Amino acid sequence: MAQESPKNSAAEIPVTSNGEVDDSREHGFNRDLKHSLPSGLGLSETQITSHGFDSTKEGVVEAGAFQGGQRTQTKGGPVILADEVKNPAMEKLELVRKWSLNTYKCTRQIISEKLGRGSRTVDLELEAQIDILRDNKKKYENILKLAQTLSTQLFQMVHTQRQLGDAFADLSLKSLELHEEFGYNADTQKLLAKNGETLLGAINFFIASVNTLVNKTIEDTLMTVKQYESARIEYDAYRTDLEELNLGPRDANTLPKIEQSQHLFQAHKEKYDKMRNDVSIKLKFLEENKVKVLHNQLVLFHNAIAAYFAGNQKQLEQTLKQFHIKLKTPGVDAPSWLEEQ
Repeated sequence: MAQESPKNSAAEIPVTSNGEVDDSREHGFNRDLKHSLPSGLGLSETQITSHGFDSTKEGVVEAGAFQGGQRTQTKGGPVILADEVKNPAMEKLELVRKWSLNTYKCTRQIISEKLGRGSRTVDLELEAQIDILRDNKKKYENILKLAQTLSTQLFQMVHTQRQLGDAFADLSLKSLELHEEFGYNADTQKLLAKNGETLLGAINFFIASVNTLVNKTIEDTLMTVKQYESARIEYDAYRTDLEELNLGPRDANTLPKIEQSQHLFQAHKEKYDKMRNDVSIKLKFLEENKVKVLHNQLVLFHNAIAAYFAGNQKQLEQTLKQFHIKLKTPGVDAPSWLEEQ
């Protein structure tokens, strides 16, 4: 006599009269599971759905945000957790990554240009103006150096003439038989020292103006030129990358890279065009300012030197008044800040 196998409630599969699987017990299980969870939890509500044994689909876990007892279901698939709070460390890491990639591309472009393998964008007219500016800067620096040497030597000569005039004046008082001769030489040396101080003031004014032109105005323009050259290298580097991608195959993997490369190329092209326009404007204004400044300073330098060696003290003083140059009186210190108040 065969024994009847014990029934297990978990293994029972209810079947309706038409042969379909009865899922009423499954819904009852889900209902009991929902009621067993405490209300008010901040977690996402989870629904577990099972299928019959004849289904080829796997179990699907659907997650929806809990909103006051209502459930919002999402389509089956992978669950993506979006982190809305930005991590500063990750942002810095991303900036370092972009900087490293940009540096690598620019370095590769520079090496390619030096080896004669890479192409570069050249604005012939602008490059010629930049070369002239750099050459003129070297020449102006040489003039500035020579003028400073002349000023130093003239200062020493004026100092010596003043001391010599004092020595002659002292001997004029102590030597009665040569009183007039020592007196003439003392007056001459003192006059030369005075004219030398006037000429020294004109030369120092010339040096200060040329120094401002060379080390501030021209240097500021050359800083913009350096930024323009950096923008040009970046533009050529990303242009080369885009050309290489366009020569390769076009498929689902390469098309996003080509679009990204096109976007970066366009951004660097706009930056390059802007810097080129800035350099052109600065070079134009620099040329106008340079001509105006050097014209006045060269006239001052010529008139002062000519009047000094001609012994024309009146013309020398008139030259300084023409350019509004005030000489510092020897032995008189500048007023303190308290006196100026």
